[in-house]
Amino acid sequence: MTFSQALSLAALIAAAALLWNLRQLLLLLFAAVVLAMAMCTLVDELRRRRPMGRPLAFVFCLVGLLLLLGIAAAVVVPPFIDEFAVLLQKLPVAGRAVIDMALGGMDRISDALYGAGALPDLEPFGPKKLPLLPDSSTLASGLGSGVVGLLGLAGNVGGGALSLLFVIAVALMVSVQPQAYRDVGLLLVPSFYRRRARRILSLCGDALTSWMVGVLISSLAVFLLCSLVLSILGVKLVLANALLAGALNVIPNIGPTISTVFPMAVALLDEPWKAAAVLGAYVVIQNIESYLITPSVMQHQVKLLPGLTLAAQFLFTVLFGPLGLLMALPLAVVFQVLLREVLIADVLDRWTARKMRT
Repeated sequence: MTFSQALSLAALIAAAALLWNLRQLLLLLFAAVVLAMAMCTLVDELRRRRPMGRPLAFVFCLVGLLLLLGIAAAVVVPPFIDEFAVLLQKLPVAGRAVIDMALGGMDRISDALYGAGALPDLEPFGPKKLPLLPDSSTLASGLGSGVVGLLGLAGNVGGGALSLLFVIAVALMVSVQPQAYRDVGLLLVPSFYRRRARRILSLCGDALTSWMVGVLISSLAVFLLCSLVLSILGVKLVLANALLAGALNVIPNIGPTISTVFPMAVALLDEPWKAAAVLGAYVVIQNIESYLITPSVMQHQVKLLPGLTLAAQFLFTVLFGPLGLLMALPLAVVFQVLLREVLIADVLDRWTARKMRT
């Protein structure tokens, strides 16, 4: 190996190490590009239906999105605040009811297996005589760890808020002048490949648009299923809970888990068994969405095989953490286009054709 080759190899390793250390920032930039693509899709659709200048269409779309978010927040947030105020008052009693119900069920199972009276009843061991609140010494001992935990939580929330603000700001900047940012990015590509790179970027944009349509279809399916289940169970705030489930469905695995907490809390105020029924129903809906709806929709919209969808979620979660899980599917969509167009079409196919000619 010559000195120039060794120097090139060292520079390549250093560049790879730098990119790896900046992977979280690069992932945030990719998230901003995805949001910008969604905004550009709305703007282009509005301009196609109603001819107008791009700045005016952008303002209309931005105001419309803000209105939709405001209406959704008005529908979801106030009812949950009222319900949780009642929940905090009734939570100890409801918790005791759940424990008593569980102990009673265990008693009935033991009586069915071993006969009535063969084993002592478990219900007298329930928490009926326990105080609702811990004493002062218990509160004092847990105060220090609680303060430390709150400080850590505040730091994480602050960091997440700054990251979200950064993503939104970059997305808005890119969506105002997408062509200018695309041209700047193409300058990093060798001149002989720029026309082809422009075509590949267009294919990536089309694939991301199809993915967004697939996410919308999946979220709508979750919204309808949750509305149906909550209506059958007679749980309050059906519309708010279903909207929350559909919105959080964008976050794979974590979002559906978070959306389960709110309807369970509301159901717990009514009947403890309803909370268990809501949990079981949401687990079924989550599995249907994860293993049937999303893979099928993604295969139809972006030709992403179901096995690759699940593998992409696992791989990018391991590599990039929670943010990688959130961006797993758009990353998989983009990498699929890049592998098909760059590696297969421009490298392997041409190499095979050249070998056949020789």
